[in-house]
Amino acid sequence: MSVRRQVAAAAVITGAIAAIGLAAMPAAQAAGRGAYLSRFSTLTTIASTVPDNGDVNPYGVFVIKQSTGRLRKGDVLVSNFNDKANEQGTGSTIVSVTARGHVTVFAHITPAMVAGGCPGGVGLTTALEVLPGGWVVVGSTPSTNGMAATAKAGCLIVLNSMGRVVETITGHGINGPWDSAVYSHGMVSDLFVTNVLNGTVAAGGKVVHRGAVLRVALRRHWDTPPTLLGVTTIGSGYAEQTNSAAFVLGPTGLGLGRDDTLYVAETDTNEVFAISHAVFRAGSSGTGRVLTMGGKLNMPLGLAIAPTGDVLTVNGGDGRVVETTPSGMQVDWRFLDTSGSPRGAGALFGLAVGHGPRGGVYYVDDATNTLRLLH
Repeated sequence: MSVRRQVAAAAVITGAIAAIGLAAMPAAQAAGRGAYLSRFSTLTTIASTVPDNGDVNPYGVFVIKQSTGRLRKGDVLVSNFNDKANEQGTGSTIVSVTARGHVTVFAHITPAMVAGGCPGGVGLTTALEVLPGGWVVVGSTPSTNGMAATAKAGCLIVLNSMGRVVETITGHGINGPWDSAVYSHGMVSDLFVTNVLNGTVAAGGKVVHRGAVLRVALRRHWDTPPTLLGVTTIGSGYAEQTNSAAFVLGPTGLGLGRDDTLYVAETDTNEVFAISHAVFRAGSSGTGRVLTMGGKLNMPLGLAIAPTGDVLTVNGGDGRVVETTPSGMQVDWRFLDTSGSPRGAGALFGLAVGHGPRGGVYYVDDATNTLRLLH
């Protein structure tokens, strides 16, 4: 069964929630004239994200900012969550895609490479970042049979710029790393990570409010892998649950705004939260304040910050991207995938804003296992 069809069932459950909160806003086009998304009208398929080993279900997206090793500025890294049998939590590859659509395998991470250092093994998630110096960090939330019931805590896997695993980061509250964002300053990188397995497997599909956001502080070095400085829980109490159709529902996309506010996409409740003072916070803010809820949100998953400071989220429920201002107004939206029934369900996960004057939004389309660009 494709992931798009799997998530369709979850979309039916949560679709009704989309009517809660913001009104329908029929004047969306007028309101969105100054929106970042209003600059773009073209959807282009860049390339298939399926490597030679057959991995599918692309999740994480990262646009490379600086060339080093096998990383090339402007290329896009994509992580795969499923194997060729379409079993969730078993994907093991990161592919690199050029602007012209040439695809190479940046890394194929086998369980042996993380043996003893990643509880459960390898199942690469939407958490995908590149730190200064070319250190790639990807989350692993693995399953032995594609079902959430066998999911383990996983880890953060660190690779060098040549695509080789150099270390794993486990424990310290890391439990089902699902998505991430990063802020680098000096020789320190603060990696923000959502965690979705705190009590979810034991709850057997019931909703638990134990989802968390961690700030993982990493000290970077010139020629050796980053070292862990400490981990702080800065967000907690998010709704999460295992789901036979969608694996896990819970806090997903993260993005750090200009004013040190971290935005969190909460898939299970159709909300986007805002955590203030995210870089310097000494403890948890709880879920943070609600930035926006309902309206055009329908299972928000991936999240990115536009150059304007607006928050972009993609819906797992209907294939739409939604733009929200820092004041909480949903100002623009459009469909990135309209396939299937309900249309667009289960198609969108990770996204990233392109660099340079033209910008644009790169995103993965799981309905077709492709990297696409809104421009």
